[in-house]
Amino acid sequence: MTDSDTIRLSKRVADMVPCSRREAELYIEGGFVQVDGAVVEEAGARVAPQQAVVLAPDATLLEIVPVTILLHKPAGVDPFACLVPEARNAQAAKERFLKRHVHNLTPALPLDYAASGLFVFTQDHRVARKLVEEGDKVEQEIIVDVRGTIVENGLAQLNQGATKVSWQNEGRLRFAVKGPKPSQIDRMCKAVGLTPVALKRLRIGRLSMAGLAVGEWRYLQGFERF
Repeated sequence: MTDSDTIRLSKRVADMVPCSRREAELYIEGGFVQVDGAVVEEAGARVAPQQAVVLAPDATLLEIVPVTILLHKPAGVDPFACLVPEARNAQAAKERFLKRHVHNLTPALPLDYAASGLFVFTQDHRVARKLVEEGDKVEQEIIVDVRGTIVENGLAQLNQGATKVSWQNEGRLRFAVKGPKPSQIDRMCKAVGLTPVALKRLRIGRLSMAGLAVGEWRYLQGFERF
């Protein structure tokens, strides 16, 4: 089949609705158009006359707003590899998933490759400013499983400045710290005789992972704030 046998999907939608070509493109980019039962988000896609094109009943021309994604990052995994539709938390799957949601994402607040826990991606410049540009002001809660024997007054050494550290049990420390740098907590533990074996971030600011299984992600809701 050649291009001469097909037309642009946006033209087909514009003729079908009817609406302007730009409005048709917005419907397509918003994930509201199916071709032969499959959602197509590329306005430049081409379709043949015999292909079935359907506009969703709830189609809207409202602006597609930038998203922020909360991920429960597994240890030893690239967080970008988790951003697939199948890994989305089923209980939080209300918003329409679009391919554009996983493009142009800014990873906020670094987490070591071997660490697990809450990881944030965002397309929203306001969230990026809060977590990237002003990240040193945002408290993070991190638990660290450790081995070894802490040196005398070691807990007091860890509790310096704005960092708050306490024992959760005999093999686990809880850190409440603002703007930790990569490997900072690892170095702090080793400085007091402890060997960290696992690190997990539970909370960033006011938001925790709450209900996200390992490897799952969800969208930040409009009412949620870090």
